[in-house]
Amino acid sequence: MSKGRDSYIIRPDPLDPRLTERVTGVDQTAAHIETSVTVERAMTIFLNSQEIVTAMTIGDYPEYLAIGYLLNQHMLLPDDIVTDVDYDEELSVVVVRTNRKTNYEKKLKKKVQTSGCAQGTVFGDLMEALENVTLPQATLRTSWLYALTNKINTTPSLYLEAGAIHGCVLAQEDRPLVYMEDVGRHNAVDKIAGWMFQERIPAHDKIFYTTGRLTSEMVIKTVRMGIPILISRSGFTAWGVELARKANLTLIGRARGKRFVALAGEDRIVFDQDLSFVEDESAKHRRKAAVHDD
Repeated sequence: MSKGRDSYIIRPDPLDPRLTERVTGVDQTAAHIETSVTVERAMTIFLNSQEIVTAMTIGDYPEYLAIGYLLNQHMLLPDDIVTDVDYDEELSVVVVRTNRKTNYEKKLKKKVQTSGCAQGTVFGDLMEALENVTLPQATLRTSWLYALTNKINTTPSLYLEAGAIHGCVLAQEDRPLVYMEDVGRHNAVDKIAGWMFQERIPAHDKIFYTTGRLTSEMVIKTVRMGIPILISRSGFTAWGVELARKANLTLIGRARGKRFVALAGEDRIVFDQDLSFVEDESAKHRRKAAVHDD
């Protein structure tokens, strides 16, 4: 945590040859073109001797993805001791081993397919994550929010290189710390959760940013991670808002340029930024549009 205010601990590497491929095609004028496309590959996660799930992922940080997935499914507990994490790149298998004996055969049978764009699932009772949860008190200054979103949007990324990908960022005040991307936003969340677990990073003073929609799944995962503030450049679902209000999670969406909308936890926001000094989002860094952009 000794990085400078503008330095990431982990950030996307759009030039990593493992993550994109060059393909040829034609454009709307019938001209031949070559473009970058995002690579996705299957990866199977085991917890001890039990196969849990096969996820479609870009394949970077497989250990963080496996640990974070198990944490956010409540299969790995925050006080569990992980004795080993083995990744076999050839087999595309990650095995997470713990001191605690685990057997989730019954829980695996009860699952809900969620709105995640790469077959996200939440096992067991969705509401279980919100029971007896008290998120820490925190402050979000709008000056931090605008500085943070500007830094994230102008960071070189796989999205800007090839598209077809979501990004999530863990931040503290106006400092982006860890930026993960993946074909599904829930994978990017899980990689950050796994990193926090492995590095023993506290959550009480952190901000979570996502390019994806603020759905029930995103809210539940953020609450489960213990992070009090969730920000997105995209919109909301009704259940996402309802759960955020229930958990007292600060929920901010449609954060683009000068604009944002907060639909839960507004009491944490300190409006200290003069909007006349905030620039609108440039077309170069604009992502998927919404009706609210027009």
